[in-house]
Amino acid sequence: MKGALLICGTQSDAGKSVVTAGICRWLRRMGVSVAPFKAQNMALNSVVTPDGCEIGRSQAVQAQAAGVEPEAAMNPILIKPSGERHSQVIVMGKPYADASARSYQELKHELRPIVADALADLRARFDVVVCEGAGSPAEINLRHADLTNMGLARAAGLPVLLVADIDRGGMFASLFGTLALLDAADQAHVAGFVVNKFRGDRSILDPGLAQLHELTGRPTLGVLPHVEDLWMDVEDSLALDAPRPEAPAGADTLDVAVIRLRWMSNFTDIDALSGEPGVRVRFTRSVADVQRADLVVVPGTKATVEDLARLRSSGLADALQARAGAGDPILGICGGYQLLGERIVDDFESGDGEVAGLGVLPVSTRFAADKLLRRRGGHCPWLDTSVGGYEIRHGRIERHEDDLHAANGQQGRQRREPDQSLFVDDDGEPDGCRVGSVIGTSWHGVLEHDAFRHALLGHVAGVRGRRFVPGTSSFAAAREARLDVLGDLVEDHLDTKQLTELIEGDVPAGLPSVTAEVRPCVS
Repeated sequence: MKGALLICGTQSDAGKSVVTAGICRWLRRMGVSVAPFKAQNMALNSVVTPDGCEIGRSQAVQAQAAGVEPEAAMNPILIKPSGERHSQVIVMGKPYADASARSYQELKHELRPIVADALADLRARFDVVVCEGAGSPAEINLRHADLTNMGLARAAGLPVLLVADIDRGGMFASLFGTLALLDAADQAHVAGFVVNKFRGDRSILDPGLAQLHELTGRPTLGVLPHVEDLWMDVEDSLALDAPRPEAPAGADTLDVAVIRLRWMSNFTDIDALSGEPGVRVRFTRSVADVQRADLVVVPGTKATVEDLARLRSSGLADALQARAGAGDPILGICGGYQLLGERIVDDFESGDGEVAGLGVLPVSTRFAADKLLRRRGGHCPWLDTSVGGYEIRHGRIERHEDDLHAANGQQGRQRREPDQSLFVDDDGEPDGCRVGSVIGTSWHGVLEHDAFRHALLGHVAGVRGRRFVPGTSSFAAAREARLDVLGDLVEDHLDTKQLTELIEGDVPAGLPSVTAEVRPCVS
């Protein structure tokens, strides 16, 4: 098999990433050399590739589905919002520019050949490249400069499958309307439809699919059923509004509250906690949740100073400080670690200069223009476990041991152990900080390491007077199992013969253009 395909969606979170990952896994099972590709991704969830490049997390998971290492060519442009009007633009895995929505449009003429070269490179090295679009291809105000939907399809000669989430309602209107908003040359690339998250009696749906075929001249290649508790690493916080697996409450259930920062990044760090039996995870902005949780996680953020101000205005800063004073467990990851420190000096990200942090860990952060991007592995002396992760940060962190020792000697304060590095990497470089049960690290992904996660939760249970029994399967195995389910969905519910023909063939000839005139469906 040799070729490429573009998966577009009627809207954000319609299922493009899931379908792309499922096709990658299905092709891998067939022995096909396959790679994912997303020309332009807007996401605050990212990972570091083995060679130190930053790409969107969904492309890394799709690479895992394909059985290959992630690389920058799979996501040549990554846009990371850092405020209401500005974003950091990552190109081929490295920071390229800071741009507003308007100025980014002016950058696209520079980026177009980079996207084309990245896709051509993958197509030269892999049998099949499964491309994923972004948002909707019918963003008619942006079509003139499009890099990742129909602009890509036209430039690279790609057939397109259009995915709709029936769970959201209005599925037929979304599919037909998306197609009808495209000009005739763009419509010529849309070869068929996929329905995602269907529940109920398929026979009730079939008459509508038949009329959709009649109206558009395009088949529906399959209807993917809704699968309970199936989720994969996501791109943005839209997915947090969907139901997620949750442990049933019980006397020994560990309650984990993750603070839902406005500019929260890499919140997929928490996925491994959600998969543990006896652990209930909630994303929250509630002071009461922070007060009563067994463990509070302060996740990463792409706008550290702005999120710090929001914590103060909401009362969450006071709740975190009170929690730390009581010795209750807190975990800060990357930006969350920086927030827990004594001060932040930021002349780069926000330009606000020096601001006071929450002051519960003896560290200060200074932002630098260059970004640290690297994978890490090492040991956690505190819990005597192996651990690993990756760094994505502009912040440079300095620990203040003398300040903490003095504070620990003050009257009226709870006596705490001297601080120590949380981790030591394989080269002897320390990372992170611990004061009692308040810990912080710059490493993302540490909770995916079973030994560290289990030891940390065991410590939390001990502090909170609960009992924790670790799960028996690894997080890596659970992720593989989810990817296998996605492969099964493609194999069992899509017309793989038609899918193969689309991948191997050119854009189908003779597909009709449609207009917005429709007649009622009569079953």
